[in-house]
Amino acid sequence: MNRLKTTLLLALMSGLLVFAGAAIGGRSGAIFALLMAFIMNFVAYWFSDKIVLAMYGARQVSEEDAPALHRTVRQLATMAQIPMPKVYIMDNPAPNAFATGRNPSHAAVAVTTGILNLLNEEELKGVIAHELSHVKHRDILVSTIAATIGGAISHLAYMAQWGMMFGRDRDDRDGSPLGAILMIVIAPLAAMLIQLAISRSREYLADEGGARLAGSPLALANALRKLHQGSQMIPMEANPSTAHMFIVSPLTGGGFLKLFSTHPPIEERIARLEAMAYKR
Repeated sequence: MNRLKTTLLLALMSGLLVFAGAAIGGRSGAIFALLMAFIMNFVAYWFSDKIVLAMYGARQVSEEDAPALHRTVRQLATMAQIPMPKVYIMDNPAPNAFATGRNPSHAAVAVTTGILNLLNEEELKGVIAHELSHVKHRDILVSTIAATIGGAISHLAYMAQWGMMFGRDRDDRDGSPLGAILMIVIAPLAAMLIQLAISRSREYLADEGGARLAGSPLALANALRKLHQGSQMIPMEANPSTAHMFIVSPLTGGGFLKLFSTHPPIEERIARLEAMAYKR
């Protein structure tokens, strides 16, 4: 059901992109929107992993540098039947982790020093299994596409706003002025909400897949509980555009801001994992 939901949401997001382009410039605007999304996806596909690893100062570590971490990643990758990903460590006290890479053959797993100090061996195994589940099911590619399309829609809205401010003549474009106004106001918000829904669906799937791979739903549940508390105590200076990549949201804030979180409520994630454990 979550996979079907993700497919439908991506299709809806793509349709929204075409609508946004058409609202600005009719058929030519729709074609321009698709072309822009293609170029942005091409760049993101090939270079997003290098960009995000550099953004957080992640350094690749060898088996000699981190034998226990390498051993855990290798064991789980073998069980998941995927190639051994590269292993990175971020010198950051905030406890967190993420996976990146365009496909299982070009994947990387990055953990902070904070998570290595906070979790025990079984809990860390659950976290790594969660990230490898993302890799195996190509969630990184899905989230990259969603983020890129969302960025394209926001950029189109920005272009439309400036176009209206400078008062382009109606003859200069085929789009509808009313459609352009609606696109400026509604399309970016709708794109963001769809992107959040996709991100949350993939997190639930990765929790389930990670728990099965590690063989201990409760260990992952305990890890999530510790990570949530730790991230509140030691916030991470994270770019909001990359927040969806981490196992728990690195951004702090509650109340109304929770509605726009890239992650499902931590309580719901823990409850689902505990339900898995009790059904076994």
